[in-house]
Amino acid sequence: MTSPHIERALFGRTGHQSSRVIFGAAGIGTMKRQEKADEVLSLLLEFGVNHIDTAASYGDSELRLAPWLRTHRNDVFLATKTDDRTGDGARASLERSLERMGVSSVDLVQLHNLVEPDEWETTHAPNGAVAALARARDEGLVRFIGVTGHGTRIPAMHLRSLERFDFDSVLFPYNFAMLRSAAYRADVESLLGVCSERGVAVQTIKAVARRRWAQDSTEPHFSWYEALPPGDALARAVDFVLGREQLFLNTSSDSRLLRPVLEAATRHGGVPSDATMQADADALGVSALFDGGALERI
Repeated sequence: MTSPHIERALFGRTGHQSSRVIFGAAGIGTMKRQEKADEVLSLLLEFGVNHIDTAASYGDSELRLAPWLRTHRNDVFLATKTDDRTGDGARASLERSLERMGVSSVDLVQLHNLVEPDEWETTHAPNGAVAALARARDEGLVRFIGVTGHGTRIPAMHLRSLERFDFDSVLFPYNFAMLRSAAYRADVESLLGVCSERGVAVQTIKAVARRRWAQDSTEPHFSWYEALPPGDALARAVDFVLGREQLFLNTSSDSRLLRPVLEAATRHGGVPSDATMQADADALGVSALFDGGALERI
């Protein structure tokens, strides 16, 4: 019996109808056995997920994708990321990603966590990563270019990036705990307004984050943060994101949560109230992963 498929929507101005849940492939980057990665990837077919988001820095993720892509490359919108800020570095990173995945091109390459001012200047310089990736786009190695980031500063930084270059997509944290900050919410709303006007696709991360790991935690750490457990609160956290039609939800690096998130997305029940989300936060001890201060960096 097949599972219901995830709702799809236009991914910005790319023309691609992407599943509104995007597979974040960081989790398969630490898997030593290809068979285990293949088990995870089989869920994409089961739920109709047709958009994959990986990165050069996600361990062996690109290598784990390669065998699957030999059969399914034409079925998915494929995105990767580079941490390099110079033109030569970004070009080399992109070429290495193509080789590792065994593909001739990707649909989207993203500048990974572009938030520090000095790195931003280097990236946008005439010999920086943006110019190099634009040339790679002209050569057909990539179709679109995006920018990603973590922390409370990133929505405002994305706005600055969009003033300098016409990026096709952005990615940033979006969950109830972070949006309780009035300043962060204001920056997010400003960014969403610009993206709506310009047809920029909006990806979100940390939808099901619960809090940072306690120092004395003995549970297995499949993500750098503790996620919500499977159940109603997790489903409502998914609804909190998908309730805004503009947003896409990138899944957690904890692959154990992939099925619960996908199942929640197929049962999408509308936007939960702030009171309901606050009750979940109180019951489960949910706190923001970033605070603009001591907890700003990963």
